Amino acid sequence: MKTTAPNLIRWTGLAAMLAGILFIVIQPIHPPENLASVTTDAWAIIHYLTIAMSLFGLLGIAGIYFRQVKEAGWLGLAGFTLFSLFWLATTAFTFVEAFILPLLATDAPEFVEGYLGIFGGSASEVNLGALPAAAPLAGGLYILGGLLLGIASFRAGILPRLGAGLLAFGAVSTLAAPLLPHPLDRFLAVPMGLALVWLGYSLWSERREKASEVGKSVQGAVNEIGNIR
Repeated sequence: MKTTAPNLIRWTGLAAMLAGILFIVIQPIHPPENLASVTTDAWAIIHYLTIAMSLFGLLGIAGIYFRQVKEAGWLGLAGFTLFSLFWLATTAFTFVEAFILPLLATDAPEFVEGYLGIFGGSASEVNLGALPAAAPLAGGLYILGGLLLGIASFRAGILPRLGAGLLAFGAVSTLAAPLLPHPLDRFLAVPMGLALVWLGYSLWSERREKASEVGKSVQGAVNEIGNIR
C-alpha cells in the first residue's frame, strides 16, 4: 500500500487534469442540440469525449478526496459521494446521446427532440417518464457535491486552497445558468474545469518525499470506509 499509493494518487491527478481540460474544450465546440446534429460525426466525437471526460472526472475526484481523506472528514465524504453520482449520471445521459439517439433519429424523431429538450429547456411532445426530473437532479448533485468537496478541501489545507475555492465557486456558479441563454450557459463550466486542472496538477506534481504521507492517507481511507460499515 505504501509503495503504490503515491503513484496511484499521482495518476488520478492526471485524470483530473484531463477531465478539466475536456470540460473546458467541449463547451464551445458542442454541436447544436437538435435533431439534425444527432447523426453527424461531430456529435459522435463530442459525446465520446464527454464519456471519457466523465470517467476521468470520477478518477480525478477520487484522488482529490483520498489524498486528504482524514482531513476532509465527513464533509469531504459527502461531497465526494454526491459529485461522483453526478459524473455517473453524466456518463449515463451521454451514453444515450452517443449511441441510442442516432439510432432513433429517423424512426422516433419526437422522442429524440424531447430528450434533447431536457437540456435545452424546451418542452417535449412525448412522455419521457422520469427523465425530465433526472436532469435537474444531476444538476443538484453537481452543485452540492462540488460545493461540499471544495469547502472540505479548502478546510483540509492539503491541496491548494485557491484551487479548492475555485472548485466550490465553479459548482455554485451553475446557479446562474437560468440567467443566460442556451448554449451560452455552457461556459459556466470553465471555472470547474480550471479547478480540476489546478487540483489535478497539484496531485500529479507532488514530490516523492511525501510518499509515506500519501500512503498513510490512503490507509486512513480504508479504515474510514471500514468504520462506516
